[in-house]
Amino acid sequence: MKDVELQTLVQQEQYRQQYGINLIASENYASKEIMDITGSVLCNKYVEGYPSIRYYSGCAVYDQIELLAIDRFKKIFKAEHVNVQPHSGSQANAAVYLAVLKPGNTILSMDLAAGGHLSHGHKVNWTHQFYNIVSYGVHPVSLLLDYDEIERLALLHKPKLIIVGASAYSRTIDFERCAAIAAQVGALLMADVAHIAGLIAADLHPSPFPHADIVTMTTHKTFRGPRGGVIMSKKQLGKSLDKMLMPGMQGGALMNHVAGKATAALEAMQPSFVTYQKQVISNAQVMAQMFMSLGYKVLTGGTDNHLFLIDVLPTGMNGRQVEQVLESVDIFINRNAIPFDTQPPLHPSGIRIGTPAITTFGADEKDVCIIVSLIDRAIKNYDRQEILQDIKKEVHHFMIHLHQK
Repeated sequence: MKDVELQTLVQQEQYRQQYGINLIASENYASKEIMDITGSVLCNKYVEGYPSIRYYSGCAVYDQIELLAIDRFKKIFKAEHVNVQPHSGSQANAAVYLAVLKPGNTILSMDLAAGGHLSHGHKVNWTHQFYNIVSYGVHPVSLLLDYDEIERLALLHKPKLIIVGASAYSRTIDFERCAAIAAQVGALLMADVAHIAGLIAADLHPSPFPHADIVTMTTHKTFRGPRGGVIMSKKQLGKSLDKMLMPGMQGGALMNHVAGKATAALEAMQPSFVTYQKQVISNAQVMAQMFMSLGYKVLTGGTDNHLFLIDVLPTGMNGRQVEQVLESVDIFINRNAIPFDTQPPLHPSGIRIGTPAITTFGADEKDVCIIVSLIDRAIKNYDRQEILQDIKKEVHHFMIHLHQK
């Protein structure tokens, strides 16, 4: 039986992805091989446990797949221990907390409003109910991570776990300095590199190893694989992390996605992946500079990685309004709080722009300049529907040209 109704929706989404400009920093496009693998016969098998220690029969092939994925991630990130089973980055983080902390322990982590992630202890997240969360932010002037302040908070609160890593921070993270701070107070250091994993794999951002005790990541975003998570750690923590993930909080692994992660890791080991990541960074830097030349307020004055934030309040709109205007012309970004934001979370002052997805489609510096021009025109003509309709047509023509390059 063909599910016509659902297939129609899938076709609509495929059209949106093909002919819209995707600038959402946490999204990317997996290769056809990865999508084929995640939709293969591997989705039919129930696999619980770890290689050679399974709770079902018929897992011999899946053992080999998982070991292959583990080996590839170890080689890329120089990790002593790897678990490729987390269904998501947030579940990877949860397994870490449950494995190395007790209820009531203190976590020192980056405030969501400053660029951190919900799963690092935001008040609406489950972590806030189980642990004492102390947040650090950025310097009020430079908007850069204030390592002296992180050190002060660590010495004051004596956390058991320090988390470094962000979902909206555009500058290089000093993992070595964070490790030194953790060592002073006897804390474990966890690096959440979900956003910058692809850059690290390409040696374009300093690696968290050997400084961090534990590293979590997602396999999509800059890594350009299937949606999912990975936990990496020093060897001595591996057993407790594995046990807490499964059977502690997950059941059967999604082995089709584990296989997709293995292929994504293989792709990340190719020279073309480095070329791609360099283009991702270059595109982001060129976009940030062009926005600033047009008078937009880009936080920190640019970017070292794949994303940057813009304070859009001077345009007369908040981030939510800009997001809606751009979506109306098939340009996709996301509203985002900025450090020291005075606006409510659902209608923040900023937007976040990232280049991984559009770079996967082949965009270069000239292309992203065209994109900035389209965004600028849409914002300045937010209430003129005839102009917005023309811009939407230009977006579609631009994407057709990009696919033909």
